[in-house]
Amino acid sequence: MLEAKLAEASVLKKLLDAIKELVTDANFECSEEGITLQAMDNSHVALVAVKLVQNGFKKYRCDRPMPLGVNVGSLTKVLKCAKDDDVCTLRAADEADVLNLVYEAKNSDRISSYDLKLMDIDAETLGIPKTSYEARIVLSSAEFTRIVRDLSLLGDSVRIEVSKEGVRFASDGEAANGNVLLKGQGPIGKVERGPQGDDSDEEDGDAVKKEKKDDGEEGDEEEEEVDKEEEGEKEKDKKKKDKAKVKKEKVNDGDVEMDEEEYQPDEDGEEEKDEDEDEDEDEDGESKKRKKKSNSSPRSAKKAKTASSSKSKKGKSKANDGEEDEDEAVIIQMNSHVSLTFSLKYLVNFSKSSNLVKRVELYMSNDVPLLVSYDFGQGYIRYYLAPKIGDD
Repeated sequence: MLEAKLAEASVLKKLLDAIKELVTDANFECSEEGITLQAMDNSHVALVAVKLVQNGFKKYRCDRPMPLGVNVGSLTKVLKCAKDDDVCTLRAADEADVLNLVYEAKNSDRISSYDLKLMDIDAETLGIPKTSYEARIVLSSAEFTRIVRDLSLLGDSVRIEVSKEGVRFASDGEAANGNVLLKGQGPIGKVERGPQGDDSDEEDGDAVKKEKKDDGEEGDEEEEEVDKEEEGEKEKDKKKKDKAKVKKEKVNDGDVEMDEEEYQPDEDGEEEKDEDEDEDEDEDGESKKRKKKSNSSPRSAKKAKTASSSKSKKGKSKANDGEEDEDEAVIIQMNSHVSLTFSLKYLVNFSKSSNLVKRVELYMSNDVPLLVSYDFGQGYIRYYLAPKIGDD
């Protein structure tokens, strides 16, 4: 039995909107690790690989591996009946011929249920070979979308060239030519191994775990020393705080209480003189003086508040600017010069996944399919596109 609950239906809706023009019928392979999909377009030029990991679901249960053959267009129509923030639950029994989808509204008691007929699809899962890429580009997914859409207005294909100058997207059309050059921020680095298939990912994860474990064993003594130093510093801080408390209590025991911000020696001195000289003033005059005194302190407090609030706003704006800069930054890694030509029609379809994540990664190597990878919180969607050779 399969039961998979997503916190928001928008994730599944965006995934299917991105692949519905490339794939007509496909198998969703369900296992203990999550749900995967792998399919090629009709012309066998592009391959799409989708994975929703088990941890990305609010609740996930899969008793045994099972394929769910669906028509992507029909599933897209059923998902349009759900709101983006609805809780979406997928249910299917063992050897079932129906996939049940339940949408639960968060802000109301509305619960919708739909049944989608499953199909028997004979499709082999292709093994994606391990590839060492010569170039890697990381850029804003919105910028990638804008570039391929703009160049698709000029021609049918685009040449992507990675050099020490940067990454250049060039399109030659019948009426006009155009190119876009993106310069990376910082020096161009070397490419590490790009994302591979599931098996290689697991090997990488095990290696990382082993390295962390070894580092932890070697650094046990250092951690104990650091803990002792931290405990000593905490004790010192406590002693300082206790001394400060004692001093404050002594000050409070006195007859005079003063605030540092409101205390002004000149004004207080003048007020004492005025009280000695003007003892015969009437009560109205004294009340006016008291009003002036009381009005002076809140004004200073208001000024302090406005100053602090303005500082906090400036701090927030700087933090937001930093996040925007990170999203817009272009990172280029290159081992050797790479120049390949691809169909813009497919790249425009790939760019529809930009609403899933703010960053996109491109991996390139001469005479090797282009890898366009969108990694988001619940999993990933990756596209592989064969380059054009000659006039093909």
